[in-house]
Amino acid sequence: MNTSTRSETLAKPLLSVGPPLTRLRDTLVQKVLPPVVILALLMGLWEILCSSPTAALPAPSQVISDTWELIVNPFYDYGGNDKGMGWQILASLERVAYGYLLAVVVGISLGVLVGQSTWALRGLDPVFQVLRTVPPLAWLPISLAGFQDSTPSAIFVIFITAIWPIIINTSVGVRNIPEDYRNVARVIRLNGAEYFTRIMLPAAAPYIFSGLRIGVGLSWLAIVAAEMLIGGVGIGFFIWDAWNASMLSDIVLALIYVGIVGFFLDRIVAFIGNRVTRGTTQS
Repeated sequence: MNTSTRSETLAKPLLSVGPPLTRLRDTLVQKVLPPVVILALLMGLWEILCSSPTAALPAPSQVISDTWELIVNPFYDYGGNDKGMGWQILASLERVAYGYLLAVVVGISLGVLVGQSTWALRGLDPVFQVLRTVPPLAWLPISLAGFQDSTPSAIFVIFITAIWPIIINTSVGVRNIPEDYRNVARVIRLNGAEYFTRIMLPAAAPYIFSGLRIGVGLSWLAIVAAEMLIGGVGIGFFIWDAWNASMLSDIVLALIYVGIVGFFLDRIVAFIGNRVTRGTTQS
C-alpha cells in the first residue's frame, strides 16, 4: 500500500465524524442556544429590577439563597405536611394521574359515541358545551359535598376539567374519518371491534392526542388551584402555605417547578402521540 492510499484510508474515519458533529452543532445553535439566551436575559432583567432593598419580589440570587435547602434536599420528610418539594410534586402528580386517566377513558368513549351517532351528537353536544365553560374551581364545593373527602374531590375536579377537550377532539376525529376508509371496512366486512381498532382509532388518533395534550395541561392547572383550597400534601397547598408564611422565595421556586413539570407532562403526551400517529394520513 502506497503512501497516498494509506492516507486516504486513515482520513475516512475522520471524515465520517463530520456530519454527526455538524448536526449536533446545528441542534445546539438552533434549538438550545435561543432559549438559553432568552432565559439569561430574563434572569438578568429580573435580577436588576428586584435587587433594590425596596423591591416587593425577591431577586433570583435571593430565591436561590432562601430556598437552597429545598433545592438540594427535595425529599426531606419532617412529618405532617412539612415535606420537601419532591414529595409535594409527587402527591400532586398522583392525583393528576388518577383524574386524567379517568378522563381519558371516559372522554374517548363519549367522543367516539358523539362522533359516530348523529342522535348522540344532537343530544349531548349542547350539554357538553354548557358544562365545559364552568371554571374548574366552581366544581370543588359540589365535589366536596358529594365525596366528603379532599382527595376524591380533587381527582373529580381534574377529571371534569380534562374531559372536555378529549371528548371534543375525539368526536371531531371520528367524524372526519375519510369515507374511503368506511367503504373499505364495509367491503371487507369488518365487525364492530375490528372497525374500531383497525380503522377508527388509527384514523382519529391525531385528533385524540391533540385533545390529550390539552387535557393534561388543564389537569396540571386544575390540581394546583384545587390543592390551594383542599389542603394536605401537594404543590398547590405548598404555595398557599408559603404565602400565608410570607415566604415569597418558596413560592417562586414552586412556580418554577410547576412550570417544568407541566412542560414535561406535555412533552410526554406529545412523544407518545407522535409514536402512535406515525404514518397516519392526518399526521
